[in-house]
Amino acid sequence: MSVNVSKQKRDRLVEKINKIKKYIASAKQDENTAQLLTYIADIEKDIKGKKYGLVFEEHREAIDEILEENTPVLTEKKDLFIDNGGQMNFLIEGDNLAALQLLEKTHKGKIDLIYIDPPYNTGNKDFVYDDVFVDINDTFRHSKWLSFMGKRLEIAKRLLSNQGFIFISIDDNEQAELKLLCDRVFGEDNFIATYIKQSKVGGGSDSKFIVKEHEYCIVYSKCYDTAGEMFITHDQDYLKRYKEEDEKGKFFWDTFARPGLKNPIHYNIIAPDGTIMDYGWIHGKDRFEQELADGTVRIIPKKDGGWSVQFKQYLNKNGRKPRSMTMDFGGSIEGKNDLSLLFDNKKIFSYPKSVKFISTLISTINDTECTVLDFFAGSGTTGHAVMKLNAEYGGKRKFILCTNNENNICRDVTYERIKRVIARDKYEASLKYYKVDFVPISDKLYYEYADELLKHIRELVELENGVNFNDNAEIAIVLTEKELDAFAASIPDKCKTIYLGHDVLPGEVQESIFRARGIAVNIIPDYYYRELEG
Repeated sequence: MSVNVSKQKRDRLVEKINKIKKYIASAKQDENTAQLLTYIADIEKDIKGKKYGLVFEEHREAIDEILEENTPVLTEKKDLFIDNGGQMNFLIEGDNLAALQLLEKTHKGKIDLIYIDPPYNTGNKDFVYDDVFVDINDTFRHSKWLSFMGKRLEIAKRLLSNQGFIFISIDDNEQAELKLLCDRVFGEDNFIATYIKQSKVGGGSDSKFIVKEHEYCIVYSKCYDTAGEMFITHDQDYLKRYKEEDEKGKFFWDTFARPGLKNPIHYNIIAPDGTIMDYGWIHGKDRFEQELADGTVRIIPKKDGGWSVQFKQYLNKNGRKPRSMTMDFGGSIEGKNDLSLLFDNKKIFSYPKSVKFISTLISTINDTECTVLDFFAGSGTTGHAVMKLNAEYGGKRKFILCTNNENNICRDVTYERIKRVIARDKYEASLKYYKVDFVPISDKLYYEYADELLKHIRELVELENGVNFNDNAEIAIVLTEKELDAFAASIPDKCKTIYLGHDVLPGEVQESIFRARGIAVNIIPDYYYRELEG
């Protein structure tokens, strides 16, 4: 008989707590006894709480302190704007927790795919926590990493659409912990699979035990029931075999029957010359005979004698199903080559993911107009992959990248890579560069800093709608009554759309002017900084 020993221990503790509560209740009641009962209730709640799952020491970061006293805003670096048509993409420089809070204002429930390659926390100073490298001797190494990841994944979940997916690369150091953390955040029912990907080939002669040449990519959906199917887009080499075509589509003749195969639907097949072939089939005999009659299956002579039984293998237009064990997504060497070719063969980044790997992941969701987010953008592979997919297979995918600027990585690597690949490969894609800033809010009323926040509304409107207000006569943004009067008095001839602050109300004359000019009016929602008003 199974006995829950942990429950027995908790029950004994609760019994002791009840005795303490009974004693306090019998004593003279004052503020102290009331406070003691409150404390005991908190302790009892913790004891009775969920006991299965991931348990770790929660830590606060410096950014948590900053966000308590400041609200994050975005400021555009206009001199870094890349205007090359196509979709408008965004690169955000700054702490990704602050960036995610801003994205929650503009993209809650709107992100179709998130890919992240967070620090693996190897203990070899690859993970920086509060400006300090976390090494293998830090006794809170795993707790700090889980605290760091947990806060960001909670927001990531809220950003995903109901059809959305998140892909997270990781290695053995935190794979088990990450799986439990994601079960908590996204729900274990939304777990899709874990890719096991070969990351390198050869080497490892200095390993004492087993040469590690793989890593993982954990996949979760926002909502399993509403998530779409996954397929990998066919490449040209795969399509070469589909040389024939009929009314059902492209196909090739394949052999799935094997002599001597023993299974529940094993039966003999008679060749045209009367030869009896001992075959095992995945289909029953009646279905086989029907398919033979309608030409879906054929029996043809082999060149070296005997007979071959073949069937039409049709091309799935959506693609092929991904496999959890894979070696064909591109490894670390390919990722380094992708990057070094753009930077005159210099070593720019230690372990960049390959464009092939990220583009394959993105292509599996079969949405050619998806919005892709990477808030550990690093060298910018995700942005590169999105543009490459659009160019090669068509579509209007767009990306949002977030990364800090440690060692000038955002400006000198992430941005520079996107800039160079657009120029080299002539991609139709544009990019806006934003920097996270902060507006102090501590001990202030909303109206005391509302004007300062107003200066940064433009960036959020651009981010949410994928537009550009800079030197663009086709759209306009109006945030005050004074600006509205000036705009209505002198509307550019090309203007087709105006974005109005939620508290800016056009008069009847102004509304009639907009209608006559065919100008679409979009109201900027008040959720941008609504939570700060009270």
